[in-house]
Amino acid sequence: MTSVVENITVDCADPWQLAKFWTEVTGRPVSDEDQPGDEEVGIELESGVTLLFIAVPEPKAGKNRLHLCLKPDVRREDEVDRLLALGATLHSDHRRADGSGWAVLQDPEGNEFCVLRSAAERA
Repeated sequence: MTSVVENITVDCADPWQLAKFWTEVTGRPVSDEDQPGDEEVGIELESGVTLLFIAVPEPKAGKNRLHLCLKPDVRREDEVDRLLALGATLHSDHRRADGSGWAVLQDPEGNEFCVLRSAAERA
């Protein structure tokens, strides 16, 4: 037997605002069923998995134990610049002079995620 990942859940203070950030990151809309003030807000990804943002009372504490790794369809540097302009912050930089490596960013609530090289850059 196996299991299928249905949701990737992110605890946060403001599900709507964080989901709006991630809609810009992924290009996928917030569910038609969700609205500002909801305790849960979802974004269905192209894979069918839903990024689900859930309101919790406590702030983020420490490093994430699970994070997303993004593979952009443009140059990694261009995507990092775009995400920073959307409100992400650079957490740690693991990019190397030879073009390998990744950048670790944080979303507006401090959740870490990585930006990898695009498929074209890996080729």
